[in-house]
Amino acid sequence: MTIDPQKLTSAHCLFYWAEKTPDNVYLTQPFPDGRTEDITWAQAADQVCRIVAYLNSLDLPERSKIVILGKNSAHWILADLAIWSAGHVSVPLYPTLNGDTAAYVLDHSDAKLLFLGKLDGKADGWNDIKHHIPQDLPIISLPLSPRDDTPKWIDLVAQHAPAKPRLPAPDDLATIVYTSGSTGRPKGVMHSFRTMISVADGLQQLFQVTPADRMLSYLPLAHVAERAAVETQSLYYGFHVYFANSLDTFQEDLQRARPTMFFSVPRLWMKFYLGVTAKLPLKKQKVLFNIPVLGGLVKKKVLKQLGLDHCRVALTGAAPLSAEIINWYRNLGLELLELYGMSENFGYSHANRPGQAKVGCVGVPNPGVEHRIGEGGEIEVRSPGQMLGYYKNEEKTKEDVTSDGFLRTGDMGEIDAQGYLRITGRVKDLFKTSKGKYVVPVPIENRFNHPMAEVVCVAGANQPQPCLMLLLSEEARAALDSGMDRNALEQELAQELEDVNAACEPHEKVAFLVVVKDPWSMENGMLTPTMKIKRNVIEEFYHQKMDAWFAENRRVVWEF
Repeated sequence: MTIDPQKLTSAHCLFYWAEKTPDNVYLTQPFPDGRTEDITWAQAADQVCRIVAYLNSLDLPERSKIVILGKNSAHWILADLAIWSAGHVSVPLYPTLNGDTAAYVLDHSDAKLLFLGKLDGKADGWNDIKHHIPQDLPIISLPLSPRDDTPKWIDLVAQHAPAKPRLPAPDDLATIVYTSGSTGRPKGVMHSFRTMISVADGLQQLFQVTPADRMLSYLPLAHVAERAAVETQSLYYGFHVYFANSLDTFQEDLQRARPTMFFSVPRLWMKFYLGVTAKLPLKKQKVLFNIPVLGGLVKKKVLKQLGLDHCRVALTGAAPLSAEIINWYRNLGLELLELYGMSENFGYSHANRPGQAKVGCVGVPNPGVEHRIGEGGEIEVRSPGQMLGYYKNEEKTKEDVTSDGFLRTGDMGEIDAQGYLRITGRVKDLFKTSKGKYVVPVPIENRFNHPMAEVVCVAGANQPQPCLMLLLSEEARAALDSGMDRNALEQELAQELEDVNAACEPHEKVAFLVVVKDPWSMENGMLTPTMKIKRNVIEEFYHQKMDAWFAENRRVVWEF
């Protein structure tokens, strides 16, 4: 991998652009009152160096672990840069964590300081987390912090002259990323500056990133995907990053940014699709899209209303997205590309190339990445972005990394003759029916593609056959509340189930589906921050109801 010697680490990159393009806007932050703040490269570097002066005055031990807790914001990235430029290690915390898990990470990471950012206690875990922050842990409040009784970033910037940054070495420990964790306690994934910056050159080879690009940052910066795609790339290539204010203003925020590159998770791509089809039904789309000239204009209008009319690179990851939805976007003129990565390799593993994508595959190995299928069909990957190991857990590191340096991903997959990887499930997701037959749930879930289904989970351990639990989309739930024909929807869901079962082995055929009542969310622990289902949590929650559902002997069971 070729890294520019002037941009050896993300911290080096900040000062490179501050010197080269000082007046170019780097970060645009919206506020709840409707105003926005633009921060240039020069201003970003100046604020960082002033906070470095304050951090130096605290006489923290060398390489102290400093936590960042908050939703995405311009100052989240600036805090990360200040930590690094003062010679310390950043530890991001998901803003949706519960208090118990936050307390575990604060203790396990040996945190010496907390940057407290954008939180309001409404769509985050602040109301629980705040009771678990140690009384003796120093706090610096970033703009939009829920506390005003701590030293504030804005005041510290005003009170301190800029200090000279202590730029790190590429192999220094940069960050400890605690996995969102679909099972058990989160593990602290250690990344060096080299493993983080190594993704930049590879992504350039795939997508030709330039300083003219724009991105909207809204997926959790505490996760490596956003850190790699937005933070690291923007610092390396010097492009403009916009932030989202809230879910309510997301469309407005997207329109402001008009991103040229947009990375999202399947749940949001599905929401966009459902929003468009609610206003322009599929039957009408089919007619309009096929009219010469007019069809092209209508497609462009749809993309413009989504805020994606300038998007040249559209990426989806973290979970599977159905071929039907991917093809719908491609028909609009947006080539949606699936990719694959993990916290342990800084999200740098596989991607589909523009013009060479295979729907249903996560692509081929990124430049510098090797892959193979190991024992039991498990995908093994060796990447330039591979972690240093798990913090304070050498035993788990040895368990997850082979003797020749390949990461055991925990995912099962197949590699075709052209080198394209297809994910077929999680090693630990397999379960046995009461007949002793193994069921692999992910492929079944991937085949269930009803447009009103937001997310599904196949379960049924120790039952005669699997069943499928289904959460309706927000739009579908609203339509039902407004009088939509429930019987018609039930028939459609039953037919979709039949279509899914037609491709299943006899022991895998789904006995029935359950339309669940309670939404699955990050807040109630059913979803990870990257919108993956926490299968063990969902199964445990519904376990007591399974026998009664089987006894109903219906194809579609309604929980409400």
